[in-house]
Order: sequence, then C-alpha cells, then structure tokens
Amino acid sequence: MDKFLNVALPKGRLGEKVYSMFENAGYDCPAIREGGRKLIFENKEKKVRYFWVKPSDVAIYVERGAADIGVAGKDILLEYEPDVYELLDLDIGKCRMAIAAKKDFRDDPGRTLRVATKFTNITQNYYAGKGRDIDIIHLNGSIEIAPILGLSDVISDIVETGTTLKENDLEVVETIVPISARLIANRASYKFKYKEITSLTAAVADQKEQKKV
Repeated sequence: MDKFLNVALPKGRLGEKVYSMFENAGYDCPAIREGGRKLIFENKEKKVRYFWVKPSDVAIYVERGAADIGVAGKDILLEYEPDVYELLDLDIGKCRMAIAAKKDFRDDPGRTLRVATKFTNITQNYYAGKGRDIDIIHLNGSIEIAPILGLSDVISDIVETGTTLKENDLEVVETIVPISARLIANRASYKFKYKEITSLTAAVADQKEQKKV
C-alpha cells in the first residue's frame, strides 16, 4: 500500500484555508505555495501528498480510495451521502442551507410547494420531515431567479452573506442546516493508515482550538 497519506483538497479559497491549517499542523508541502497549474504535490519527508480537485468531487475521490482523506462541505456530504468517515468539523467555510422566497410570499399548505434547488436530496429530506408535499425543480445555477419568474415558489440553496438574495428581493424564510467544511476519510484507509490519519486529525484539531483562543 502507498505509504504516502493522500489528501484531496478543494480548489479555491476554502482549499487554501484548509491547506494553511494542515501546514500549521506540521503537514506542509512547500511546492503548493509556488503557484502554477500543477495539481499534485508531495513532501517525501513528511510522507504527504496533496492534490487539488473540484470541491464537489472531493468526496468521490475519498470514497473511491484515490484519496485517503479530504475536506468537503457538509452540504456535499448530506446531498450525496458518500460512504466515508466524517472525522472533524474544521469550523471554516461556514454558511447555511436555507429556504428563501420573495418578500411577499405566503405559503399555502393546501397546495404543492414548488421548490427550485440543486440540492434535491437535502431538500426532499427536509420537507419529508415536515410532512410537506413538494414539487422539486432541479436547477444547476442562477436559482435566485426561479421565484422571480414564477418557475418556483421558493428556493433551497446555500446562503453565505445573503447579499445575492437581497439584490433579487428575496429573503430567508427557513434555515435547513448550518454548513461548514469537514475532514473525511476513506473507510479502508482509516483501517490501514489509522495511525497516520488519527495523528493528522489530532494535529489539525489542535490548530483549530488554538485559533479559538
């Protein structure tokens, strides 16, 4: 088995924050800081290998074993339910999954609620828990315009600052669940690289706690 600890990092600002946490925890890989278009980096001395992937793909790399561990948003874990271990809440990339509607919207329980979203699983589970009859309209982008154009009654989406909602005369009417970045592990890797994975998890957890102080 590969002696390196293979880590899938989400591309973008979140991934950069995550790498800084790993770096401060003693799992640095200087080549990452050099920039460029390279996607795979390794530190032979620390036996750690990082690679950048699309945020929504991290869980797939980890579940299928191409990565031993990775960092994915709780939204991805809830939506796709990958067969992985969730090891640690990193307390970064914080936002929330919420229901938003036009400011004058009033829900009529007597009719089917039309919900536009790209998070169909989370949305269905949320409304099933409320016993609410809904019609899911799956969209991949620009979800905010769906209620404005009459395509849906409400939307279910990730809300960070709420600025986009306000600019489109929408407002949050319900919060489904808080979201943050989570450290996840491949099930087989957790068994065969238990010492390495738990040591890294503990070091990153210490970093997280130090930032709170």
